[in-house]
Amino acid sequence: MARHSNAATIGAGPASVKKTAYERFQQELLAGRLRPGQVVSQRELVQTLGLSIGALRELLPRLEAEGLLNVMPQRGIQITTIDLPMIRDAYQMRMAFEREAALFAVDRMPDALVEEQKRLHLASLERLKTDRTPAFFEESQDVDSRFHELLVDFTQNELLIQAYDLNSIRVRLIKLDRITLSATTLPAAFGDHLAIIDAILERDRWKAAAAMETHIRNARERALAI
Repeated sequence: MARHSNAATIGAGPASVKKTAYERFQQELLAGRLRPGQVVSQRELVQTLGLSIGALRELLPRLEAEGLLNVMPQRGIQITTIDLPMIRDAYQMRMAFEREAALFAVDRMPDALVEEQKRLHLASLERLKTDRTPAFFEESQDVDSRFHELLVDFTQNELLIQAYDLNSIRVRLIKLDRITLSATTLPAAFGDHLAIIDAILERDRWKAAAAMETHIRNARERALAI
């Protein structure tokens, strides 16, 4: 998934068209303009994404293969549904990817990078005492997402990164549908993060892996409980 970037302008060639179409679909999905379980026609999806019908038809097999939608002949296109098996599967994949990332971070991530993450998390927790605005929680969600992305990116394993990025779309959909950061959930989530960060700074592989497993398990249970 393209992270924190705007889609490029269509017209630079077939590869660019496909990449931009894919990114536009993700943007609409994560912005909530395409909702889990929603059924749309090809025409509606073309209008929503601003694509040609040809570009959409090239995009659909990839999205269906990745489990982000289901093409139903004569009935339309259904955006992936958030259900219990999806939640369990997505968080199980998170566990595998991010446990490995935590171990890499213990071995290789510079103290300065880890300490900067600790500063950002502590600053958010301090600000929570006086700020409960939507803008604050959006910024905190960005801190949350970037922390996980930093750990995964630091593995420098392109196969792992690509698989994580695809799974993170599912996880973000689950969060949008069930668990957004709030005055209740933020301290718990960031407390888990700080335990991971401290274990990395201590260069303790066992503690870092255990802290990450606890964090993913807690996030999964919050999603399943709704």
